[in-house]
Amino acid sequence: MSFKKLAAAAVAAMSIACPVLAAEQDAIDGCIDQLRVVGGPDGQSGEVLSSEFSEAATLVMLRDLGGTTWRCLAYSDGTVEELSVANAADDGGGAMAGATDQVRVSFDAGTTGTELSDTLAPGASRQYVIGAAAEQDLYTRVAADGPTLDYQIFNPDGSFLLERTGGDLEYRGELWQSGDHVIEVINRTGSEQSYNLIIGIE
Repeated sequence: MSFKKLAAAAVAAMSIACPVLAAEQDAIDGCIDQLRVVGGPDGQSGEVLSSEFSEAATLVMLRDLGGTTWRCLAYSDGTVEELSVANAADDGGGAMAGATDQVRVSFDAGTTGTELSDTLAPGASRQYVIGAAAEQDLYTRVAADGPTLDYQIFNPDGSFLLERTGGDLEYRGELWQSGDHVIEVINRTGSEQSYNLIIGIE
């Protein structure tokens, strides 16, 4: 069953129709549409877990086909303010495999870091997967050519190592899990953005 049918069924179960319900449904639909854009194959279907309407922004929780739970904040006109992974599913392919657009990162022999150049469409995100061990130090910086991009870092178990922050702030810290770590770069600006992602592990 598609996201749309599930969301519509949930609202239809309410006994009365009112502008609040319509605004909430528009926010839900906006979150679903955005997840379909950034969620890869798993994001094309799933279920709406909950929604909490607010005139400021509606909080919508979604679960995609792969079992990853997403947190979405959207407005009554369907515009998405934020879409991020709340609880990543492990499908055996590493942290959050299949959840969204992913790039496997590797270093050249004899080096401890790399710099990647990339471009993101407005509202899109890309995940960079890198294997590392507990007690190693990770350095990350996102240098955008235009407005600041956001990024967040996930541990191998899907928990946050670093919650979403602006790319103008670098991250440097010790890892506490071994396995695939995920650095997700997010474009919340209204235009396509080019950027360099600098990653180092020692």
